[in-house]
Amino acid sequence: MANSTEFNGTTHLKMRDGHEKAGSKKPRAQASVPAAPAVPAGSRRGAKSRGTRGVRVERRFAALGADPLDAVVYERRSSTITNPDGSIVFKMEGAEVPASWSQLATDILISKYFRKAGLHGDKDKGETSIRQVVRRIAHTIRVAGEQGFTRRESTKGGSASSFSSYFATKADADTFEAELAFLLVHQYGAFNSPVWFNLGLWHEYGIGGSGGNWTWNDSTAAEKGDAATVMETKTAYERPQCSACFIQAVKDDLMSIYELVKSEARLFKYGSGTGSNFTTIRGR
Repeated sequence: MANSTEFNGTTHLKMRDGHEKAGSKKPRAQASVPAAPAVPAGSRRGAKSRGTRGVRVERRFAALGADPLDAVVYERRSSTITNPDGSIVFKMEGAEVPASWSQLATDILISKYFRKAGLHGDKDKGETSIRQVVRRIAHTIRVAGEQGFTRRESTKGGSASSFSSYFATKADADTFEAELAFLLVHQYGAFNSPVWFNLGLWHEYGIGGSGGNWTWNDSTAAEKGDAATVMETKTAYERPQCSACFIQAVKDDLMSIYELVKSEARLFKYGSGTGSNFTTIRGR
């Protein structure tokens, strides 16, 4: 699997599970990347406004009213991955990528992160542009933020559930999506591989995938006032696997060892890495 420092030359964006890989390189300056606009004192909106729920997002890079993906200079490139003997493993021609990207970043994007088939139910249709990849990621996260979460609050009569968006306003959601798209397409940051592989396939293209996945059942728990429970989904990408690293436990029992093997296979299938704690296994 490609290292993201090769893919973007900078640090990873920190994921929900708290894992973060720090790159040794500082973010590269790109000729097409404008400097962040100056923000007058007192006009910063990063924190929540008093009396207003939801995150306020301040524009730093993306211009208001313009799609940041339309402001990039693109070119058509080919990507060929070969074995040491010269035989071709993968080849694709005519992919749309930013002109400022290196060929290595191009190869990683095209060979690893492009969805090759199944878009909107068409087995012969796949992603062919970085615009598609960035949009499915940024837009999916934005929509999830707008859908928000169920908040459990105390009332005089006991407690009640209420819906809360993560964003204070629709304008903040628009800004979040635009800023994230800008950072990704200009290589200011990059997610770990499972995000590029899995996120947005269901939400943007209707791809369910084979087999289910484990996820938190937050909504049902919040309605009952209980802690979140784990459930298995019917599809792989409806609640996609986006964390990069997992630590698993195993008991000193044959069936537990086989369950560990199965769990590792499922995690590897969707691009994540896993480590296991074998301290409970007897030495002999």
